Amino acid sequence: MNTEFQRIVDFRRSNRGFDPLVEVPDEVIHTSLSRAILSPNSSNMQLWEFYWLSTPEAIQAMTPICLNQRAASTAKQMVVFVTRRDKWKQRANWNLNLIKSAINGEPNKGQKKGLNYYGKLMTVIYTNDPFGILTFLRKSMSFIMGINKPFFRLGGLASQRITVHKSCALAAQTFMLSISAEGFHTCPMEGFDELRLKRYLKLPKGAEINMVISVGAGTEAGVWGERNRLAFDEVVFKK
Repeated sequence: MNTEFQRIVDFRRSNRGFDPLVEVPDEVIHTSLSRAILSPNSSNMQLWEFYWLSTPEAIQAMTPICLNQRAASTAKQMVVFVTRRDKWKQRANWNLNLIKSAINGEPNKGQKKGLNYYGKLMTVIYTNDPFGILTFLRKSMSFIMGINKPFFRLGGLASQRITVHKSCALAAQTFMLSISAEGFHTCPMEGFDELRLKRYLKLPKGAEINMVISVGAGTEAGVWGERNRLAFDEVVFKK
């Protein structure tokens, strides 16, 4: 067993009160965000953005938006994890151009698959219309194709949102583990006014807040008790 990783997991606690005398170096946040960018995500679409709030003025502005939680008011740094489903065309084209730049002459089999994947399939998966016609067609195709064999069940806006939020949450977890590895604490917050936060960050309508993570040097008072979890056998089912 890797004892170093176990130490990091054990060290990571949601700390709701940070030491006001201990600063968190920008290098720690920069390194942890760089690691978060390496997180697994659906189809390498990277439909996320990370808003790094590092100044006392920004923390002060964020505190009422985060409902005056101590995890916000005592934070030294904050990162807002944002999903950008609305940027699927740009991200699909980024992947497409990456493949095209590697082609020398005729594309090989793998490159052809990649061109179709990002040039056609992403359009099928992420395009929407105001009447839900495309969603109906996707679901119908999935039902028909899935009658006799396993098939990826395409959906509409709800399934797209779930996909991008799952990817963004993976990045958030990587970030928190990285912060722990650097000797600092985090607190992921869902208690915030999303409307005001989007206004503060000047986000477009298509962006959604995944979570807000505060960072600092944790205190004993910031930990609200033991980390109790359900028994292994209650949540793990081996087949």
